[in-house]
Amino acid sequence: MRYLILSDIHANATALQAALEAAKGRWDKVLCLGDVVGYGPDPNEVIDKVRELGATTIRGNHDKAGSGIANADDFNPVARNVALWTRNQLRPENRTWLEELPTGPATVDGFSLVHGAHRDEDEYVFAPAQALDGLLDAPSPITFFGHTHLQGGFTLRDNKVGVLHFKPGDGAPFSTLTIEPGTTYLLNPGSVGQPRDGDPRAAFAIADLPNNSVEFWRVPYDIEAVQKRMAAAGLPEPLINRLLFGR
Repeated sequence: MRYLILSDIHANATALQAALEAAKGRWDKVLCLGDVVGYGPDPNEVIDKVRELGATTIRGNHDKAGSGIANADDFNPVARNVALWTRNQLRPENRTWLEELPTGPATVDGFSLVHGAHRDEDEYVFAPAQALDGLLDAPSPITFFGHTHLQGGFTLRDNKVGVLHFKPGDGAPFSTLTIEPGTTYLLNPGSVGQPRDGDPRAAFAIADLPNNSVEFWRVPYDIEAVQKRMAAAGLPEPLINRLLFGR
């Protein structure tokens, strides 16, 4: 079984479509680590596509705020603005779908899915010290997580935490990680719709775990088209600008 692993799509239908086109024929099932909405101009279109794909999906903090099951008081003013805008855009059936998304961790075929961390779905895991608890507590050797918008992850082997970075070059759409026995992994596919690692291309992963392989992908998409839709919707200018820089 090959899994297409998506996270932090953030209502960016153009980036999602580019990811799906690049991954065509390479996966059997889709998994989504949350933040389907938020920031971007296409909440209904992205939810429609994720539902159409039959993706196993857990919720993110923007899914909670965008649906209204959580307030956005702890968001910065820009993110809060878009969360409230998203609530007003959602069709009733899509708002209900967001409200009913399960919280992580979830287990799929012997590996784990979380949005932020095992202990707290809203926790950001940026550094090895933050990753250690999750690596020690992980119920399975491999956990996929999102939330940070940073493609890469962490490993635990012989009581040492390692850091993984992936950034395929322009001529290579993906980098491949070989899963090794005796190692625990926290792996982040990166953000489809709003990367923040300095690479503006859409990020995702394809996991072929029976063959001990995870591919970390980056694909370009029409950022300008998304920016125009954001501007037309009156979304905050800082969000429009940052797409171009992957920050």
